[in-house]
Amino acid sequence: MTGPGTRAGEPGLLVLKVGGSLLSDKRHTGETDYTAIDDYAGLLADLVAAFPGRVVLVTGGGALCHPVGLRIKAAKDDPYAAVALTEPAFRMRWAWTTRLRAKGVRAVPLQATSLLEERPDGTRACHTAVVGRLLAQGALPVLSSDCYLTAEGTLRILSSDDVPAVLLDLGLGPVRVVALTDVDGIHTGGPGSPVLAHLDPDDLAAARALFWTDAWDATGAMEGKVEALADSARRGAECVITRGDRTAADLRHLFAPLPDWPRNAPRTLISRRAPTASALSPALSLENAP
Repeated sequence: MTGPGTRAGEPGLLVLKVGGSLLSDKRHTGETDYTAIDDYAGLLADLVAAFPGRVVLVTGGGALCHPVGLRIKAAKDDPYAAVALTEPAFRMRWAWTTRLRAKGVRAVPLQATSLLEERPDGTRACHTAVVGRLLAQGALPVLSSDCYLTAEGTLRILSSDDVPAVLLDLGLGPVRVVALTDVDGIHTGGPGSPVLAHLDPDDLAAARALFWTDAWDATGAMEGKVEALADSARRGAECVITRGDRTAADLRHLFAPLPDWPRNAPRTLISRRAPTASALSPALSLENAP
C-alpha cells in the first residue's frame, strides 16, 4: 500500500531524525552549533516545500540534553526526575522552530509527553491525532527527546531515538525513518571501513559486536540507536542510518525509492523486507563483514 501521491518504493511519511552529534559536541566542548541547525533548517525547508505534509522532524538533544539525561539516570530516588529534561529539550526544539519559521516553514514544536503513555497493564498508547492534523495543514511537527508517564505513574526518559516509533500509525502510507548522524551507517570495522548494507531487525545479535557505546552518551550511542530503529522496523517501517551533510544541495533523495539514492551515499538499511541488490548501498553484507 502506498500513500496518496506516492510511487512504489516511496514513503508516504518521512520521519527525519537529525542526530545531536551533527548539531553539537556532546563529548568535549558541550556547545551547540546553532549555525549547523540553521544549515539543516534550510535543507528541511526545501524538503517540506517539495513534500508538504509528509515530513516529521525529530531532533537529537546533543549537548543540551545529554548531561541532563545522565543526571536523571543517577537520580534513582526521584520518580519524577525526568521532568528536568523538558527545559533543554524544548530549547532545542525552539532553536529549530525559530530557524525553520524564518525560512517560511510552518514548524510547530510538540512535546512527546502528551503523545505517549504507558497504560497500567504495561502496554503503550500513542495519541497522535494532532500530528496528523498538523501534517494535513502542511505543517512540520518538531519533536525531540522527552519523558512519558509509566504504568506505575512515574516519569521515564523517552530518547529522541525512540520518538519515531510513536509516529508509525498515522495512516499516511509506508513510513521511512531516516537517522542522519556523523557516520555512514553501522561500520564493519574502524573509522573509514565499509558499512553494513542491511540488518534484519529480528537478528540484532549477529551484528552486536559492531556496535559501540560510550559512558558519556546518555542514549547508548550506536547500540541504542539501532535497537530503537529495529523496534520500528519490526512494526513495518523502513529504517535507514546514513551520514548527514549540512552542505548538501538538498535532501530530496530521502523520499526516493532506495535503488534511486545516490551511489555515493553509504547507508545501513534496517528492515524486515529483504532488499533487492539495487536498493543496497555499496557496502558489506553481514555475512561478509570482517
